[in-house]
Formats: sequence, C-alpha cells, structure tokens
Amino acid sequence: MTTHPLDLFTALSADTQNTDVFYGHTTPAYWNMVGPFGGVVAAIAMRSVLMHPKLLGEPISITANFAAAMSQGAFTVLTRPVRTNRSTQHWIIEINQTNDAQQSQLVLSATVVTAARRSTWGVNDLPMPQVLPADSLKRAARTAPIAWIERYDMRPIVGGFPEKFDNTISDLSAEQASLTQIWLKDEPARALDFISLTALADVFFPRIWLRRLTPVPIGTVSMTVYFHASGNGLAQVGTDSILGQARGQMFTDGFFDQTGALWSAQGHTLATTHQIVYYKE
Repeated sequence: MTTHPLDLFTALSADTQNTDVFYGHTTPAYWNMVGPFGGVVAAIAMRSVLMHPKLLGEPISITANFAAAMSQGAFTVLTRPVRTNRSTQHWIIEINQTNDAQQSQLVLSATVVTAARRSTWGVNDLPMPQVLPADSLKRAARTAPIAWIERYDMRPIVGGFPEKFDNTISDLSAEQASLTQIWLKDEPARALDFISLTALADVFFPRIWLRRLTPVPIGTVSMTVYFHASGNGLAQVGTDSILGQARGQMFTDGFFDQTGALWSAQGHTLATTHQIVYYKE
C-alpha cells in the first residue's frame, strides 16, 4: 500500500532517549514558492502531539506561529506537555532546522490544547451555507507551477482564484469581495483526521489577492484552528469533500486577518480558523 504524500511529509521518528523529541525530513510534495505550504508545517506539529506517549484526549485547538520558511532537509521537533489538568492538556511545540552555519534556528512555534471530550448540551450558531454539491462543480484549473496545489481537489463555488490580476480594487462589497466558498479534499484521497484538517484550514489563497486583484507578496504569520469535531466525527467524513469558507476582515499597515470555517457535506461544523497575514505593497 502506497503511503499518502501528507503522511510522508509529516512522518516523524521518536528519539530513543527523550520522548519529547522527534525527527523528520521534508519532501517536495507540498512545496510552495518559498518553502512548503504552511498548513502542512502546522500539521507536523499536530502529528507530534498525537504521537506523544503522554497525550491526553484529542485536539481542540492549535495556534501555529510561522517564524521562517522551512528549508529542504531534516528538521527536529520538540513537543512538551507543559500542563495537564483533569480534562485538558497544554502543549508547546518547536520545529527547528540547522542552517548553513550549523546553528539551530526556529521554523515554527505552536501551542496545542487537547482535551477529554464529554457529552453536553450543544448548539451550532454557524450553520453551513446552502451551496451546490461538490460533484456538480468543476475542479479548479491548476495553472500555477506550485507542488502543494496538486495535493488538493478544489472546487470553488464563489470567490475562486482570480482569473486575472489587473491591479484594481474589487467593486463588490467588502464582504463579497473577500469571500471564498470552496469544496476541498486531499488528492489522492485520504480519510480526514486532525492532521489533514489542520492542513486544510490553510488552503485558502490570500484574501488580499481577491480584494485587491493584485498578487502582492504575502506570508502567514500566525494561524489558529479550533476543532469542533471529535476523531470519530472526522472518521465519519472519510474521503468525502468538505466545504470551506473564508473571508477577510481588516487590511491595514501591512497585515490582514481572515476567518474561515470547514463543514462536512452533511452540514456538521468541523473546524473554525483565524489567521493574520503579512503583505507588502
């Protein structure tokens, strides 16, 4: 059986002496313009927590701070449980690489909270939008020579990648101008779990490209994902497409933020996400 590209990219081996240390090596499958796509780097941090022998419960959140682009080659992950309560556990993760001067440098720092979920009252105040089903839509054209785009089946409903950049401000309302709704799934197919959902939360192209119709340089600084589904809930999704929605909120002084949400085809809210992104004029 062939190992999925996502599992190859996020594969880790545990240190034989220190249970907090893991080792990995990049692959070209998820490469972006400079370094790999940020979502899969955050997914490495998530995998390290899920592999840790002291893990309590399941993830309910991750915040990933991108300190630098990951380079090709080996990396080290330091994953520590810093506080464990009866129902929650708090983790700090660092991903480091050795530079040309043989110095260890930080690539990503992250915090993860895991918890023992229990059945309680609940309500969904973020229902899935009424949209066309995935199988009625065409896959997005893959025009950019970027490896990670090949790893996803993307079927935009509204707010797809701009057909042309003409250096104008969109004449739509602010809400419409930065809104994307899109069906997503791994390519090749892979059953949904916390690792793949972490990466999928970052597949939305920069909102400023849609708002400005100008491909300005950008870089995600920090991304948070809140998980609203259990591991069993994600397993029920299997390899089906999930609906993603993202919109920008504030663009100012070289940074913008965007919010997003991900739903199963049955309308269950799987995750919500928020990130802040650097941009350059």
